[in-house]
Amino acid sequence: MTWPNRANTHRARELRNSATDAERRLWTTLSNRKVAGIRFNRQVCIGPYVCDFVARTPRLIVEVDGGQHDEDHERDEARSAWLEAQGYHVLRFWNHDVLGNVEGVAQEIERALAALPRPLPQAGGELSVSEGQMK
Repeated sequence: MTWPNRANTHRARELRNSATDAERRLWTTLSNRKVAGIRFNRQVCIGPYVCDFVARTPRLIVEVDGGQHDEDHERDEARSAWLEAQGYHVLRFWNHDVLGNVEGVAQEIERALAALPRPLPQAGGELSVSEGQMK
């Protein structure tokens, strides 16, 4: 696991405190396990990047993009590729989609979560792959 450096941690804190309208709107929808019962965190450092919303256990990242991302498409593709190489699935939504249809965005996130592989239970309730039963 790559630990964030102090600059990224400071930047993540700044981004949490100066969220866009779209980020605030989506956070209201995602917070408190409102989508599929999954916990999301906002402005999370993963390697060299600060990601808008992260569900750590299912390894889902949700990015909310403004107009500047339209011009920086190659950089966003490289960022998504790096994050996916770390085992994350990345979803991207435009600000206007979040602001105009946050319920539809939440449904897309829920569909993505349902499609992701479920991690096996850990210690004490491990699932035996060969037996298909709880140990």
